[in-house]
Amino acid sequence: MTEMTTPIPSALTEYKLVVVDVEGNGQNPPEIIEMAALPVDETVTHADMRSWLIRPEKPIAPIVTMKVHGIGNKDVANSPRWTDLAAQITQVIDGRVLVAHGAHVEYRVLSAHLPDWAPPMVLDTLRLAKYVWPGLPSYSLEKLADHANLDLTAVADQQPHRAGYDTWSAWQLLCALVNHSDLDWPGLIKVATLPGSIAPAQPEGGLW
Repeated sequence: MTEMTTPIPSALTEYKLVVVDVEGNGQNPPEIIEMAALPVDETVTHADMRSWLIRPEKPIAPIVTMKVHGIGNKDVANSPRWTDLAAQITQVIDGRVLVAHGAHVEYRVLSAHLPDWAPPMVLDTLRLAKYVWPGLPSYSLEKLADHANLDLTAVADQQPHRAGYDTWSAWQLLCALVNHSDLDWPGLIKVATLPGSIAPAQPEGGLW
């Protein structure tokens, strides 16, 4: 059976995006133990998503296993280290506008893990949702998915707060928000860009 594609809103069609979610080990500083990335090109299906389980240097705190994502130390015991995956992950996300829900977390943690990486800009579906649907009682990804009646059948075998589930939810939410509003790309940038996340313009005849 061929997986159905998700129509890309016209405001997004000319831009290279990647929707991401990371889950951490609950330590300070946090280490990524799971990541998912969904490149947005001409067509988008759940099969386009890339995901990784990662073995951290420090153990996963029991409280985040129990209260957040359910990933324990045994789940990542045989997974590669971040250093083994960094080049692969960079290849998937490099040069693309980063999209996430509550994107300051992904941007901060990924920047710490990939010090030589910088996205052209970061779009936050949380900021966008507050603009498009003001006054909601909650802006959690789960509550917004319910509010928008998002089709999450592609991740029905997963659970919230797992990277793949939240990445697919954030993508579906982005589409719903753009389609519900009358925002074009400049308008989207104005209301959804994470402050301080736009890369400086490249000088003419020079390098970044």
